Amino acid sequence: QTTLAHIIANSSKKNGTRFVTLSATSAKTNDVRDVISQAQNEKRLFKRKTILFIDEIHRFNKSQQDTFLPHVECGTVTLIGATTENPSFQVNAALLSRCRVIVLEKLSAEAMEVILMRAVRSLGVQVLGQCEKDSSSATGSSSQSSEFPVYIEEKALNTLAYLCDGDARTGLNGLQLAVQARLAVGKTTPLNITKSGPTDGILITEEHVKEGLQRSHILYDRAGEEHYNCISALHKSMRGSDENASLYWLARMLEGGEDPLYVARRLVRFASEDIGLADPLALTQAVAAYQGCHFIGMPECEVILAQCVVYFARAPKSIEVYRAYGNVKECLRTHTGPLPPVPLHLRNAPTRLMKNLGYGKGYKYNPIYKEPVEQDYLPEELKGTDFFKERKT
Repeated sequence: QTTLAHIIANSSKKNGTRFVTLSATSAKTNDVRDVISQAQNEKRLFKRKTILFIDEIHRFNKSQQDTFLPHVECGTVTLIGATTENPSFQVNAALLSRCRVIVLEKLSAEAMEVILMRAVRSLGVQVLGQCEKDSSSATGSSSQSSEFPVYIEEKALNTLAYLCDGDARTGLNGLQLAVQARLAVGKTTPLNITKSGPTDGILITEEHVKEGLQRSHILYDRAGEEHYNCISALHKSMRGSDENASLYWLARMLEGGEDPLYVARRLVRFASEDIGLADPLALTQAVAAYQGCHFIGMPECEVILAQCVVYFARAPKSIEVYRAYGNVKECLRTHTGPLPPVPLHLRNAPTRLMKNLGYGKGYKYNPIYKEPVEQDYLPEELKGTDFFKERKT
């Protein structure tokens, strides 16, 4: 995003347009007002347009974002905002409606390989083909950063291109870490890459790349959109009785640093929403899993959540209670006029005055009857209503 901003800045200078950059991590509301004031003067005095680039715009709160509204509306500034968050959640709806959202997708593995090859050439590292390590020649220029030439396996570059998950910055940082780590160790390997015989060199393998990345390729944002995407995928996988997918999404969240108690709370909800009366023990399992996670924490509690998730994926599903309660809420929302009072025979009568007013009169105490009791429990207006039946929309 920042690179694209620099490209736009260079292009705008050729056209005589001002390009101003602010970072929401450090800028204050007064800084924004100063930039807008300058833009107004430039437009009024010199007919010069201003492009305002706000990096990490989601760091501005709602009131700060409102500062841009009138000036974007009248064209004082052309606003470009960059954010790694979902703008639907982090940017004011009014400001969002005045902007065009451009989503930058992840880079493909092929594109990442091209970027990494350029980086390798600029570092002077030579690339060894996957099947050429012992017999063929290498590509690339000689490394000037070490007494011995530095080589990297082609397979290592391919692996890095996949592990960085379409993030060029992660890929380049991973490559840099792997190269620096091997140079620091300084251990050479005999390589048969020339006709004259073995040549000593520093070799970077697939294992070294993985070691350099460590867990950084597990991309997960506990506070951003990926958080909601993964919990949604977990919920839907359990609902669809896919135990393998359920375990996968659980691991994506836990290995990415998610709070296990958050997952446990969602499982408690799932137990009643999606399993319900088809297996009433599911709620007990979920509450027990929450308590277990609370007692021992990560990483020991991961198997507790895994057991609960698999149990839920295999369990029969029923939304009978969930749907019925939704019907009750809809009934309350759509009711016209005052809500019906509680029938007198269902009211408790702790005082003599209440008894005299008819509270509890005619109520039949069910346990003393051997046969089923005929008695109404709903208000007169709702008599005969069955919330467990599918309601017509």
